[in-house]
Amino acid sequence: MAVARTVWGYIERRDYRVMRRMNRWRAPRWFRLWMILATRMGDGWLWYGVGIMLLIDGGPQRFSAIGAAGTAAVIGIFVFKALKKLSQRPRPCQLEPHCWSKVLPPDRFSFPSGHTMTAFSVALVVSYFYPSLEVPLFFLAISIAVSRIVLGMHFLSDVLAGMVLGVALGCASITAFASLGWV
Repeated sequence: MAVARTVWGYIERRDYRVMRRMNRWRAPRWFRLWMILATRMGDGWLWYGVGIMLLIDGGPQRFSAIGAAGTAAVIGIFVFKALKKLSQRPRPCQLEPHCWSKVLPPDRFSFPSGHTMTAFSVALVVSYFYPSLEVPLFFLAISIAVSRIVLGMHFLSDVLAGMVLGVALGCASITAFASLGWV
């Protein structure tokens, strides 16, 4: 138990250091716009758009791709809501004001980042079915993850946990669909 407290204390000190730097950094205007756009895309609009594009022109595997990505995203919603309720970790923007971001958080708790979890699970699944989309999808997923830190919505550890959980959900979804013969 003492080791866990020591490790968590180390993570929290690092998280708070990154939070203070981000909250006080006057980012260039283009970067601010990019971060706000990325976080808004992570609200779900981007993934709905990808799903519609795949339905229209996704080829024979489009239903498997949409089904696996949708399954990963929906399960991810339940996972991050449960973890947020358990952790009840306050958001950085609740602890220290941000110097320029006026983006409001979607809920009260920080751990883990649901935007990041969804972005990485969907990017992984869709890029599995459409390898040519891998670079743009992961660029978008990383942009969404970084935006959550820069805008004061999440700590670095929240986003890293969201990445790991998102990748795990994406892999599990692909594996489940493959075992059913749908991949």
